[in-house]
Amino acid sequence: MIPYLIKRILLLFPLLLGITLITFTVIHLAPGEPVEMQTAMSPKITAETRQRLREYYGLDKPLPLQYGLWLGRIARLDFGRSFAPDNRPVIDKIRERIPVTLSLNLIALVLEFGLALPIGILAAVRRNTLLDKGLTLFVFLGFAIPTFWLALLLMYLFGVRLEWLPISGLHSLGSDRLAPWPWLLDMARHLILPIAVASFGSLAGLSRYMRSTMLEVIGQDYITTARAKGLPERVVILRHALRNALLPVITLLGFSLPGLIGGSVIFETIFAIPGMGQLFFMGVMARDYPLVMGILVIGAGLTLIGNLLADLCYALADPRIRHGGQ
Repeated sequence: MIPYLIKRILLLFPLLLGITLITFTVIHLAPGEPVEMQTAMSPKITAETRQRLREYYGLDKPLPLQYGLWLGRIARLDFGRSFAPDNRPVIDKIRERIPVTLSLNLIALVLEFGLALPIGILAAVRRNTLLDKGLTLFVFLGFAIPTFWLALLLMYLFGVRLEWLPISGLHSLGSDRLAPWPWLLDMARHLILPIAVASFGSLAGLSRYMRSTMLEVIGQDYITTARAKGLPERVVILRHALRNALLPVITLLGFSLPGLIGGSVIFETIFAIPGMGQLFFMGVMARDYPLVMGILVIGAGLTLIGNLLADLCYALADPRIRHGGQ
């Protein structure tokens, strides 16, 4: 198991290098440059001024040289400076936004898995019952409703018509003068709608996936043998069937890690939440190459780490993999 783990960790570095190379090339080949985005609305900008800006940003150099210089900075954990007018370090911008996005998406992820697994298990155990059909209807609604449309509906219903919940930002005006508990309560009210939107679609899909894998496991011969031995149904489902049904779900959990950073672009933009998703969207629209690359590198790293953690969880859940790795 340990040699396999070391080998997987060593493979992360060339994979990350290949991802950054492809991403860097695609971003720079996209139409539009930061200089064009910044000077398009100013008729007094001359061609000479645009050329000086390109030299200042290093965009006049060949693309392989630009990638080499960027890679050298990344090796020193230097993400460079943003092309935005503030010219702030990219790492500072990410550091400001990442706690909000991580907190919001972690809560949504715990909610998704905490509700989807019991719902999927219950639907599989009560197959073809009224409960299963009701959950199936819920799943189809989750797949069919677009995220942005659901967000707008919830904003209109709970924020405009009923006036129960705020519809934008993280805090109300003057919340900085509140005591700690009222301040937390105010922020919690602001997070209810974004978390509901972030969780709904994934909750529906994950519960359906859990139901499918659970039904497949329940039909196996060893489950029939466990029941024939007289084991209680609760033990058969939770101890024998669930452990094997969780193996495919572990993969989904590993792939959910990148979503903690970059999976909130839509609802952060709609609800005006100052997080990584909104920052990434603004960086793409402004062709802010250092900012976009910094966020993508973090997302790629999380993807690779998620795959590694999924493999480790597989080994913990299935002894055959653990002994095979040894």
